[in-house]
Amino acid sequence: MNCCLFLHLMLGIPLLWPCLTATENSKTEEAKHPEGSHLRPKSGWIWNQYFVEEEMNITRKIIGRLSSNMHNGSKSLKYRISGDGAESIFFVDETTGVLSVAQKLDREKQAFYNLKAHLIDRTTGKAVEPESDFVVKVTDINDNAPKFLHEPYAAVVPEMSPEGTFVIQVTASDADDPLCNNNARLIYELLHGQPYFSIEPTTGVIRTSSKTDRELQDSYWVIVQAKDRIGLPGALSGTTSVLITLSDINDNIPTFKKGLYRMNVSESAPIGTSVGTIMAHDRDIGKNAEMDYSIENDESQTFDIITNNETQEGIVILKKKVDYEQQTYYKIRAKVKNRHVDEQLKKYHTVASTTFIRVLVEDEDEPPVFLLPYYIFEIFEGSPQGSSVGVVSAIDPDDNRSPVRYSITKSNTFHIDDNGTIITTYPLDREMNAWCNLSITARELYNEEQTSEVPVYVQVLDINDHAPEFPEFYEIYVCENASSGQVIQTISAVDKDDSIESPNFYFNLSVEDTKNSKFTIIDNQDNTAVIVTNRTGFSLQEEPVFYISILIADNGIPSLTSTNTLTIQVCDCGDSGSIQVCHSKDMLLMEPRTEIMTAVLICAVIIILGFIFMILHLQQRRKQTLFPEKGKDCRENIFKYDDAGTGEEDTEAFAVGELRCSTFMREPRTRKTRSAEIRSLCRMSWQVGPDDAVIKEFILEKLEEANTDTYAHPLDSLQTYAFEGTGSLAGSLSSLESSASGENENFDCFHDLELPFQMFGSAMQSNN
Repeated sequence: MNCCLFLHLMLGIPLLWPCLTATENSKTEEAKHPEGSHLRPKSGWIWNQYFVEEEMNITRKIIGRLSSNMHNGSKSLKYRISGDGAESIFFVDETTGVLSVAQKLDREKQAFYNLKAHLIDRTTGKAVEPESDFVVKVTDINDNAPKFLHEPYAAVVPEMSPEGTFVIQVTASDADDPLCNNNARLIYELLHGQPYFSIEPTTGVIRTSSKTDRELQDSYWVIVQAKDRIGLPGALSGTTSVLITLSDINDNIPTFKKGLYRMNVSESAPIGTSVGTIMAHDRDIGKNAEMDYSIENDESQTFDIITNNETQEGIVILKKKVDYEQQTYYKIRAKVKNRHVDEQLKKYHTVASTTFIRVLVEDEDEPPVFLLPYYIFEIFEGSPQGSSVGVVSAIDPDDNRSPVRYSITKSNTFHIDDNGTIITTYPLDREMNAWCNLSITARELYNEEQTSEVPVYVQVLDINDHAPEFPEFYEIYVCENASSGQVIQTISAVDKDDSIESPNFYFNLSVEDTKNSKFTIIDNQDNTAVIVTNRTGFSLQEEPVFYISILIADNGIPSLTSTNTLTIQVCDCGDSGSIQVCHSKDMLLMEPRTEIMTAVLICAVIIILGFIFMILHLQQRRKQTLFPEKGKDCRENIFKYDDAGTGEEDTEAFAVGELRCSTFMREPRTRKTRSAEIRSLCRMSWQVGPDDAVIKEFILEKLEEANTDTYAHPLDSLQTYAFEGTGSLAGSLSSLESSASGENENFDCFHDLELPFQMFGSAMQSNN
């Protein structure tokens, strides 16, 4: 006990050193500043050493006293503590500073308690002395027994190991203070495990003490005890168990316990089927017990043996198909040997263990077998219905030779009869399907569950049944100033038929175009041809469009020829002389299409709304007509000019006032506005094709006849008033209305009958 107190004193000096230093500093300051100085002298705490023995059964025990030189015994000052366990474990008398402990302590849970001492003025509640730290140390008693670490213990040592071979080291620990009365100094001894093992008392190392044989006993339980206080009286102890397993050495050979194994295999079993297992036994374990099986006398090489590395069984597998009709049983011999043999133990492995295996072949009702694994047939496209494609054949391998019937899975194109002949149900088209994949099922007549399938691939051969044609629509332009021999377009062709030879196509002009054509064609002999001018100079006014017929022939047998018409438009290429200018113009004409379609939709909506409004208006007029005048004949002569009217002067030609009708009011119409421009663009787009040129020529002829016929009525005269003259008796010619109305004109630029009249009116205006 004295040594423990001395040790604690030595350990407590560093902890109390700040307090001692503070006391010395306080004395030094008092010497420097005697009484009466303006500086307040510093004071210090006076400490004693505080120790508490653990596990003491006490209610409250005094362990020391707090003291400060600032406390002069006045009742106005009091002591107070704070920190670990203050006012719960440790208490202080406010007047005397006596420090006491109120409950049992455990050093293994907490060996030190850090506290603070305070000296407080009761009146003001303020500290009159700076707080000071102090430590209460808990002293140790031997109240903990040794405990082994890393339990459970297990070790492996080879069998037949020499004496003194290291096995394992065990380690125990003690929670007590090792510096106090040897409370944590341990010593080891063996309680169970002799005479095979021994232990070193101070280190806990277990070693072999005699030779062991794994085949006699493969494991041992060894009990080890550890005592504290190096085994002196009053020591506590703890025990642990160690499982020591003997590892194997390969000193035994595998042997068969059975001399004959019987197995069965079905003739329908596929290659790789497991027929059965054989098992040899080896007294060794682990790697030393691993073995390999093999077949010795199987001349047919029908079977093989592989080793299951987990169970060390020999698995007999089918290496080749068996046939009950050819051989009903097999007799083979198998042998076994260790996979790993130690050099020093080879003398025990000179002879291998063997056994016999008898395999019986079982007869099975096998499904039909096709003569080929797959079939490939060919047939020309266009072959008539019922044409033969090919024949498949399957037989029943069993002894009863059951008849076989055939069927095609999910096919409407082909049919198969009972003899296996595949025929077509309708003509085939190679361009739709060049290959047809079929699945033919063979089924036994006497046992329909026995079926087998075979894939059949039918290639549809090509015949020359499609004529060549242009792959696209060609927009061809020729400049007015084009020279003779100028290439204006390269053309090609496509053919749905298949062709092996090259070139596939030949190009030429028709007979009529060859005799009288402004263009010629040159075959490039590479499936392309070029269109070349045959003269110098073209006229957009005289001949704006040319049509040439191109003959395209393929290389099929027999060869097919198609006639394809090319439209060549004459274009004013300007100074550049490039055809690209014509393409650019065409693109500009195509741009307003969106605007045109929008206008058409708007017009359609207006027409529908107008039609509905007209029906409602007519129904209302039928109900509200007050002054019906049915006998009067009201006629109108409408003249439309593109220039403004002259007012009163227009009435000299005829009485405009006569045009007015009291019982009928013409619906107002809008003047030609932006929509007219859109219609003009539509008219331009209609003039691109060949029919426009014919219509234009027809209109020009009719216009010439009208101009030369002096007796014809001027019914083709159409004028438009953009502005009416002032003072007219007729008032406003609102049957056509003016552009101020703000309404759009209703028209359809794609109507079939409107285009000639538009062009006719345009021609008349230009003529006037």
